[in-house]
Amino acid sequence: MTKSFRTLDDVDVKGKRVLLRVDLNVPMDKGVVTDATRLERVAPTILEISDKGGRVILLAHLGRPKGRDLKDTLKPVAAALAEVLKHPVGFVDDCIGHDVADKVAAMKDGDILCLENTRFHAGEEKNFPAFVEELAKLGDIWVNDAFSAAHRAHASTEGLGHKLPAYAGRTMQAELSALNKALEAPTHPVIAIVGGAKVSSKIDLLENLVSKVDALVIGGGMANTFLHAQGVGVGKSLCEKDLAATALRILAKAEAANCAIILPVDATVAYHFEANAPSFAYGLDAIPPDSMILDVGPRSIERINAAIDDAKTLVWNGPVGAFELTPFDRGTVVAAQHAAARTKAKKLISVAGGGDTVAALNHAGVADDFSYISTAGGAFLEWMEGKPLPGVEVLRAR
Repeated sequence: MTKSFRTLDDVDVKGKRVLLRVDLNVPMDKGVVTDATRLERVAPTILEISDKGGRVILLAHLGRPKGRDLKDTLKPVAAALAEVLKHPVGFVDDCIGHDVADKVAAMKDGDILCLENTRFHAGEEKNFPAFVEELAKLGDIWVNDAFSAAHRAHASTEGLGHKLPAYAGRTMQAELSALNKALEAPTHPVIAIVGGAKVSSKIDLLENLVSKVDALVIGGGMANTFLHAQGVGVGKSLCEKDLAATALRILAKAEAANCAIILPVDATVAYHFEANAPSFAYGLDAIPPDSMILDVGPRSIERINAAIDDAKTLVWNGPVGAFELTPFDRGTVVAAQHAAARTKAKKLISVAGGGDTVAALNHAGVADDFSYISTAGGAFLEWMEGKPLPGVEVLRAR
């Protein structure tokens, strides 16, 4: 699939002005970058273009400013990026206009220049043709390396792909390659683990997955909605009772598609939603009416691990219990460690994504052992839902 996308292998960047869309939307505290993970992810693409003599012009957003708001300036991010790259990064306090054009014109081969937050202009999120035109004047080619913003059709994430020759950066290429292995052309059997609090936020995801995977593990608060739909008493657990019919429809769709649904067969319950609250394992026929299900039970963990053993490919989105509270992190941690061990033994391709999922895998100490971890929340979810992503579609070889 990645061959249907143009990449940096398809272009000679030497002497060219490369408009490079990157994800610099990093967490900040009092003007200081508190987590440089995203900067480290985009470094290889930036350095490759610079080393090959391209003139790197960085486009990015930070936060959700409405107009020019200096609390969302990219200036301190550009400084932090220079430290990661060990290479000077220039900065200009706008992304269009004469001053920007002058700075770009003065660039030499290999130079790196970061433009100010594209979202300071309304034309960015509205994808206004006039704004796209102004940005396009600054470059000879456009490289998109921001998969995390690929689900949005903004000027710098999609519009430029219609104006300039468009290519996927290395981070984007790696993401597309990993996702292709996970769902587009996977090695079967494929298992998906989907957790998290609510079915309502993942209906599209579940409906798409049952037609693509061989087994689907449903955990977290959303499993309670499925159990309730099947007549299991879930006590005071988080449960969207009004979605019982939806849950039954998804179960029927899975059966028709020959996708095995793996729901909890037992549960770890407590009477208080707090860390280290006294907890008890119960079979599903015996959940006390005044208790809450906060994690899958020991037999369910064995079932999840057995399903992982049967699989060649794993796609994971969402924890299977209240992983942020001990001991209700056990189901997620044990399954994550099991999947990591299978991956290291070369018996499993494992792809995971979404904010809570990344946090859970870091908590389990296995984030580095999965085949691929996507830090893109919304884009990863929409891709799993089977929706075309505008910032990806515009890169397809035409």
